[in-house]
Amino acid sequence: MTDSNKLVVAISSRALFNLDASHQIFEQQGKAAFCQYQIEHEDDILEPGVAFPLVEKLLSINSLVENPPAVEVILLSRNSADTGLRIFNSIKHHQLDITRAAFTSGRSPYSYVPAFGAHLFLSADSEDVKNALDAGYAAATILGRTSETNQSKQLRIAFDGDAVLFSDESERVYKQHGLSAFTKNEQKQAKTPLTGGPFKPFLSALQAIQGQFEPDQSPIRTALVTARAAPAHERVVRTFRTWGIRIDEAMFLGGMDKTAFLRAFGADIFFDDQKHWCESASEHIATGHVPHGIANEE
Repeated sequence: MTDSNKLVVAISSRALFNLDASHQIFEQQGKAAFCQYQIEHEDDILEPGVAFPLVEKLLSINSLVENPPAVEVILLSRNSADTGLRIFNSIKHHQLDITRAAFTSGRSPYSYVPAFGAHLFLSADSEDVKNALDAGYAAATILGRTSETNQSKQLRIAFDGDAVLFSDESERVYKQHGLSAFTKNEQKQAKTPLTGGPFKPFLSALQAIQGQFEPDQSPIRTALVTARAAPAHERVVRTFRTWGIRIDEAMFLGGMDKTAFLRAFGADIFFDDQKHWCESASEHIATGHVPHGIANEE
């Protein structure tokens, strides 16, 4: 694998570690008290956050490939370098191979996503995520407190379709005209590929890593978990075929709750644009809300 094929994931410190205590101080007492607290506790190791198991599995892929590494994780933090020392101390303690970072001293760090060449930005700050999406980059707000990480070493990532992997063109028909109009549109457009959504490049980067392994030995497994049902499935299948992208599993649920299926798949993380699906899944699984498309317009 060449360095240009490397998967790069940018993550905020609050997604990686549990910073609830210090964030509460920031919210209630202000920046000065927050900075003082971080400095006074810089030798106190932070507990893993919701996205920590995901990062561990991402970085473990590098042990399976020859140099250069297949995956790099970048830290993007609103801390200053001074108050961020606690974060790097915790990274070292947990033996995470994270060496690159940007500390912005309160400024939104999303503008560094393209500078680092990141395929994905994960953050606990919804405004930072929205800014990144508006700029054309895959991003999601991490939800949940803990996650039921599957015990295998394989990384399993699940995606919703419309407004995540695909554009929201079909979802707009559904929202504006109802299910019957949506179904008729998808039947009519069955052989017309959907336009790519914000997470298409990220899925392509995952596919590049999967392509280095035999299918039954891949360290990554992907799934589409969508509210679509037959006959609206055909356009999805043909879209992936046109893109040259393999999705390992596909679940067309026709509006059923997704959580049980995500748990059966063993998802390490799930990305969806619909807030209610995200809230349901986040009780059990690390979930990334993608505030993109018509479902998230005011």
